[in-house]
Amino acid sequence: MPGSCEEYLITRKKQIERRQKIVTIVSMFSFFGSTVFAVIPAIQQASQPKPAIASPSAESVLQQQARGYELVLQREPENQLALEKLSLVRLQLKDAKGAMELLEKLVKLHPERQDYKVVLEQIKKQEGKSNSQTNNHTKPN
Repeated sequence: MPGSCEEYLITRKKQIERRQKIVTIVSMFSFFGSTVFAVIPAIQQASQPKPAIASPSAESVLQQQARGYELVLQREPENQLALEKLSLVRLQLKDAKGAMELLEKLVKLHPERQDYKVVLEQIKKQEGKSNSQTNNHTKPN
């Protein structure tokens, strides 16, 4: 009997070792497989060129702002803030005539505001200078 007990223990130990090896091999394959499945998409994503995000130009942003202020003025034609901001935007867009019209309206609505009058006069002077310069350049010799 003592021999059969030892044989049983030996075979049992071999079975346990075989199971441990199988579990270890399966665990290693699972670990490496999951790592590969995580790394491959990251590599593919990194290798693809990223599309350039088009940032809006400063002029288009100013035009959008101008449209917004114009919408406000359609509802409230005498809105002081909208008139003031739209005149500034038009100056930045180099639309001096449009800015002058708005500033003239602001001066009529708020005659006590000296800053509106000063800016309006400055724009008129600049327009006068630019008009005289363009007239001088276009005259034939």
